[in-house]
Amino acid sequence: MDISHTAPHCYRSRYSRIADTAQRLLSDSVLSLVARLAIAAVFFLSGRTKVEGLLTLTPGTFELFRSEYMLPLIPPHLAAYLATYAEHLFPLLLILGLFTRGAALALLGMTLVIQVFVYPDAWPTHLTWAGLLLLLIARGGGGWALDRLLRIR
Repeated sequence: MDISHTAPHCYRSRYSRIADTAQRLLSDSVLSLVARLAIAAVFFLSGRTKVEGLLTLTPGTFELFRSEYMLPLIPPHLAAYLATYAEHLFPLLLILGLFTRGAALALLGMTLVIQVFVYPDAWPTHLTWAGLLLLLIARGGGGWALDRLLRIR
């Protein structure tokens, strides 16, 4: 029996079944939830390194913004507070799926500032962050988000 004509069809059919199953299992709700949790973890854990207790900025945080994270136009003391609070607030909003697009847009802005002014050579990491954030800006928080429940677009 010549299987040369049936083998490609068999593999294509199997591949199609796998693709259909993946599409059913990985719905927009699942993908949005994973994107929200993944990028929220990056920023929230970074924010936690800058504080002690609930939200008390450490002396090391102020030094970091004076020496390494120097930003134009914003005094280091103010930048330390703004960035640290942003790294706590916006990830929490993403985890809840509340004001998802706005929170993702704020973190995308923060990513761009970090890329341009702080770590310009870290573009592969920042591009990964931007990819997740752009997905959330475009599609929102998904079905498992408070935005959906509260009908917030």
